[in-house]
Amino acid sequence: MSSSPLLKNRASLAHKLGYAVRNPARIAPYVKRHARDTWLRLKHPDHVGYYRAVMASDAGRSPEAAVGSRSHDRWLALGRMQFDYLVEHGLRPGHRMLDIGCGNLRAGWRFIAHLDPGHYYGIDISPDILIAAKRTLTTYELQEKLPHLTITQDLTLDFLPAGHFDVVHAHSVFSHSPLPIIDECLANVGRILAPGGFFDFTFDRTEGAEHQVLREDFYYRTETLLALARKHGLAAQFMADWETRPHGQSKIRVSHPE
Repeated sequence: MSSSPLLKNRASLAHKLGYAVRNPARIAPYVKRHARDTWLRLKHPDHVGYYRAVMASDAGRSPEAAVGSRSHDRWLALGRMQFDYLVEHGLRPGHRMLDIGCGNLRAGWRFIAHLDPGHYYGIDISPDILIAAKRTLTTYELQEKLPHLTITQDLTLDFLPAGHFDVVHAHSVFSHSPLPIIDECLANVGRILAPGGFFDFTFDRTEGAEHQVLREDFYYRTETLLALARKHGLAAQFMADWETRPHGQSKIRVSHPE
């Protein structure tokens, strides 16, 4: 019997060899990706600079693939999944929303259409993906909604007003982030949350050893991230109802304690 996927260490040599045996056609793409990532890490030793270069490379081939969607139909489905979940959890047109790692607006265009004009604020570290986001905005004719799309270097969120956002959202951001970046975000997100607001983020969950693959994909235990949020005075809970969605990541919600 094979072990649970949540117990696998994808960085281990045994896992890599087993995966290669089961998927021989993926060996060459993996080697190519490994070589590219090694070169980019040498050029950009800080993680944000490195991952910005990764996104530039990926977006040059396909902005939809760069945000993790292998087809346009999958891009649409993943965006719809995120949108439906937040609407079911009370996202209203009058809410002000911050979308961290907004990408090319896979879910963002739906949020923009749903929210009142000027109530959507998307940030990303990649100028290339934000250019693609503007194309998405034009495709769906959402110019009159006046969304904010802004590049950022870090997650201190210091350029945003205090107590302003009812909903903060980060999908597939912490799955690509080392722990200090997650800590930086959790240390600062409470300042910008409005009373009663919440911050939802997804992450790649493991029940085994925490690890990373190529400095692109990071796997964390739920307890690690819950404790990190609570360290910064935030209430935190694992969102079990998200687990029913056909997506490989898990979700945590943080808010101000009641």
